[in-house]
Amino acid sequence: MRTVIVFNPTAGQAELLEHDLGVAAGVWRQHGWHVDLRPTLTAGDGTRIARAAADEGCDLVVAAGGDGTINEVINGLAGTDTALGTLPFGTMNVWARELRLPLQPRAAAEALLSWQTRRIDLGQAGDRYFLLMAGIGFDAAITAGIKRDEKRRLGALAYVLRGLELALRVRGARTRLILDGRPIKARVLMVVIGNTQLYGGLVKITHRASIDDGLLDVCVIRGDNFFSALRHTIAILGQRRSHDPEIAYYRARRIEVIARPRLPIQVDGDAISTTPMTFSVAPGALLALLPPNLPQDLVQQPNTTPIRVRRAMPRVLAWLSRRPDREP
Repeated sequence: MRTVIVFNPTAGQAELLEHDLGVAAGVWRQHGWHVDLRPTLTAGDGTRIARAAADEGCDLVVAAGGDGTINEVINGLAGTDTALGTLPFGTMNVWARELRLPLQPRAAAEALLSWQTRRIDLGQAGDRYFLLMAGIGFDAAITAGIKRDEKRRLGALAYVLRGLELALRVRGARTRLILDGRPIKARVLMVVIGNTQLYGGLVKITHRASIDDGLLDVCVIRGDNFFSALRHTIAILGQRRSHDPEIAYYRARRIEVIARPRLPIQVDGDAISTTPMTFSVAPGALLALLPPNLPQDLVQQPNTTPIRVRRAMPRVLAWLSRRPDREP
């Protein structure tokens, strides 16, 4: 298994990161994997490193970091035959939690030894791929307002504090959505377009999403002010979204979002742009390493992706041909 680990050397405590990466790499090397560690230095390096690894014919690129690191890596792996793996070193680790991957480096590395590859969908915001979700409106404003040092020092608390700061000033925007040609108008606080289910590592907003159904799930949260936002938050946290008439749920392959005033957009936890924006699904665009006990509601199709053993088979056949006790 030719494996490249992509990691950010400035994330967290450098000595602890180096130790944990060494532990994970050691687990895989003991099982015959060839492991190469490649650090990122600037924004976009994760994408460039992942694309280079795919061009080199590597089997696996492991994103060692948070969901932002994973997002960079998938933008390099989309459309290739090199699989995505992850080691959770981030703030929220939503993808790792979605897959129920242990958050300890050694346990995560050992778990990945028994996982298998399969094709899954990606979402696209313009020309930017996303694995988890895109957020438009209130949550994207929170993401855009958090500085990197705040995120490093405070972790998830940084999002809470920024959310409280913005909540009293939040206002709905006049928004037009076009879902596979069907127009919808509403005054919107937030729209979540999900390829997966778990949001922020805490709650399932696009709770019916599947990673291989060729669709994106769209949750539209209407409203005009702080009190609307508070009521909707309580409904979502209490899993009573179906009882809230201002929360609408759709599925589509293509979603256009136009808003006045313009709304900020984030994908996989990174602020990227503002509306207008077109979102679409890229079916089967990513080969991913996934657990055999993946939640059944997260996938629709049986796994037909073969385990990649092509490099080992010639050696096995040669060894068998040399056995003196082999039957003719």
